[in-house]
Amino acid sequence: MHPINIYELTRVKDYELMMRLERQMSKRSRTLPVKEWELDGIKSLTGHLCDIMKDGSRLDFYYSFIMPKLGKEFDLIRVNEDTIINIELKSGNVSDDTVRVQLLRNKYYLSTLGKTMHFYTYLSVPDRLVRLSRTDKIVDTSWEELASVLSEQKDCFTGDIEELFKEDKFLISPLTDPFRFLRKEYFLTSQQRDIKKQILRKIRQDSPGIKALGFSGFPGTGKTILLYDLAMQLSSANDVAVLHFGAHIKELEELDKRLKRVDFYNCEPDKEIKVHKDYSAILIDEGNRISRRNLNDILRLAEKTSAPIIFSYDMEEVLSEDERKVYGAPLIEALPDFTGYKLTNRIRLNAEIYVFIKKLMSYKEKSHAKYYPSVSVSYANDDNEKNTLIENYIDKGFTYIFDEKIDKDSGNIKENSVSTTYATCKEYNKVLMVIDESFNYDNEGFLRSEKEDCVRNIFHGLSRAKESVALIINNNPYMMDMVLSILQK
Repeated sequence: MHPINIYELTRVKDYELMMRLERQMSKRSRTLPVKEWELDGIKSLTGHLCDIMKDGSRLDFYYSFIMPKLGKEFDLIRVNEDTIINIELKSGNVSDDTVRVQLLRNKYYLSTLGKTMHFYTYLSVPDRLVRLSRTDKIVDTSWEELASVLSEQKDCFTGDIEELFKEDKFLISPLTDPFRFLRKEYFLTSQQRDIKKQILRKIRQDSPGIKALGFSGFPGTGKTILLYDLAMQLSSANDVAVLHFGAHIKELEELDKRLKRVDFYNCEPDKEIKVHKDYSAILIDEGNRISRRNLNDILRLAEKTSAPIIFSYDMEEVLSEDERKVYGAPLIEALPDFTGYKLTNRIRLNAEIYVFIKKLMSYKEKSHAKYYPSVSVSYANDDNEKNTLIENYIDKGFTYIFDEKIDKDSGNIKENSVSTTYATCKEYNKVLMVIDESFNYDNEGFLRSEKEDCVRNIFHGLSRAKESVALIINNNPYMMDMVLSILQK
């Protein structure tokens, strides 16, 4: 998306033509639906600026920009190397408190750019201009003051504004980058914030019994950051425990050392859970890995203090019922009075990879994708060829996520390779995995393997990718044919 000249835009009087012109100017892929009052507001804003600025007719703004993945929208934005100016448009009776809340939220999101920031709101019907002060209060301001700030902003950025908001600036995993998490250099999406609000409200309700709550989602929907953010919130008054069913001992130790009221425990599936003390809340990360024994231990710990339990777990509907009937979601969702929520917005995973993984797991899964440029596949006739291909992919920047049940030689591959257990909750730009001769599809179209948990590991391993995935099919012509059929639909 590119900036537009708002003077040029508002010379067109017909609203439909104006929206079509905006699309052409901003280089959007679709026409932006705009309310008439908003376009009237831009016209009025432009008129004021042209009255007092010599170059008022030359001002370019990014109009109705939405931050990628987060869905946060800004009406008008200008950016240069040092400063960012944001102007919001309102019409009718809007309270100062409402204006302040919006501008503070804008400030929160735009802080990732690390620039001097100026925030204004133009209320067109009362013809009032206000700004957010340095002390975060709403104060009336003059058009001369805004004109002065705009005039000082030279050499503005004119490229695609999404380039300034790369995902790694504001979308993180606490276990991939614990230090940025501790510095709170992350944002929650509107969906994450809504689920957080509902969970906190449910916990505060005065009702008998242990409250069991949770949220699920496909890998890459931001479950871990939401769970850990909830832990931080709940620990403001009392100690809470986070039970993580993964292999991130080093990262958990770092978080445990720095957060006073949150104790992190690395737990193993089907092994006894031991904690140091009683807690006011118990949060479960990677709940899709817990067994019946784990769940009984968690319930026993919660009963001591009537602590609420919050589960975060992956949705595994694309796996066959046999693959998911023992662990995780079925156990959690069968708890009495369990309240569950679903995260549906993919934050980390791009849509193309998401569709491919679902199709790979369930061949009969309906999909609209016809082209998978981010997916690669290679074939090996034996382990020697497989290892050669692995090294080739690693040289191209792929991280090899290996399953020890599939790749017995995984220990010989040292650089840029991790086990499926260690990859849990981590993020990688490019992911490589191996499908061996044990894999096939059943009559229902579900991916199956003769080796226990291998299908689940493929599912969760590939879901760690942000940019691209690659598969090496080892000595399995049938699976090579099936994968190519998916890719060449």
